[in-house]
Amino acid sequence: MATGFQVTFDCADPARVGEFWATALGYKVQDPPEGFQSWQEFLAAQGIPEDQWNSAYAVVDPDGVGPRLYFQRVPEEKTVKNRVHLDVNVGGGKETPMEERKARVDAEAERLIEEGATRIRADAEHGEYWVVMQDTEGNEFCLQ
Repeated sequence: MATGFQVTFDCADPARVGEFWATALGYKVQDPPEGFQSWQEFLAAQGIPEDQWNSAYAVVDPDGVGPRLYFQRVPEEKTVKNRVHLDVNVGGGKETPMEERKARVDAEAERLIEEGATRIRADAEHGEYWVVMQDTEGNEFCLQ
């Protein structure tokens, strides 16, 4: 049996980065614990000061297939390239003609730019096409 995992992002604004990734991947905000209508209600009940409510945020695959993404506030800014990044598969795979894959990837890049992402560059090699992007806080990812 495989071991479950989550992907954790260090960031300055967990809600903003989490909402970006929920939009990018078709994820949703993780539901609050049983008996609470919202995370704010839960955090207030736990005595967490309101200025700490955005210290963490999580989004999940609504179908329960993909990993949970967890966003935690850290004091330091991102300073160098990520050593690990997400490859977001939007092109359709090798069975999809290259021109169609390229059009899908470029369209998704434009959609995510409207959500706050930055396009860094596009590359093609060995029958693959991808666009290197940065999320709202500069974390690199690729659309392919």
